[in-house]
Amino acid sequence: MVVVHHLENSRSQRVLWLLEELGLPYELKLYRRDPKTMLAPPELRAVHPLGKSPVITDGQLTLAESGAILEYLADRHGAGRLAPLPASPERLKYSYWMHYAEGSLMPPLLMKLIFDRVEGARMPFFAKPIARGIAHKVSAAYITPNIRTHLDFLEAELQDRDWFAGPAFSAADVQLSFPLEAAQARGGLDASRPRLVGWLHRIHSRPAYQRALERGGPFSIIG
Repeated sequence: MVVVHHLENSRSQRVLWLLEELGLPYELKLYRRDPKTMLAPPELRAVHPLGKSPVITDGQLTLAESGAILEYLADRHGAGRLAPLPASPERLKYSYWMHYAEGSLMPPLLMKLIFDRVEGARMPFFAKPIARGIAHKVSAAYITPNIRTHLDFLEAELQDRDWFAGPAFSAADVQLSFPLEAAQARGGLDASRPRLVGWLHRIHSRPAYQRALERGGPFSIIG
């Protein structure tokens, strides 16, 4: 049986969602964040050396990284569901989005989180204007325009379909959920991009998404 080492309010929510979509039985081991640092607990290091989530075990296999986990689950346990056929045009799109979500889209969103925290952090009074000035300039000159470019790109991709990899919902949509939810929470994704907002509504309405929330507990983007 697949065991999911699930950290609250984290990328591992996607793993629970995919398992619910597949109807695959799994065991859930829940880990709580440190209430002060919001970091994962040290117990996760016993599962994987990096001490981060998501991590799954499936028999003798231990696997980390959201994209790798979702690809593995869809290919091994999907029985042809949630992943386009190999060598199909949709498969290439699928692979692209599986890597794009964390490799291209998530970094500027993470930078925004960090620099927003710098602007609001407690510090000696003489350091505040310097630190906040630097953070503001980096955000205005690089981070915000970069996020805007990504959101425009993603909005255009949905102009002729409901899902990213093709006409059917796939694990690529699951993979994209975390960064796009982060973009809605703190990256400027709003009603000005109706296709993306509609896509978020569609994924949140899926029964399997709701079941994953019931299993994993309340989910909100840390920010």
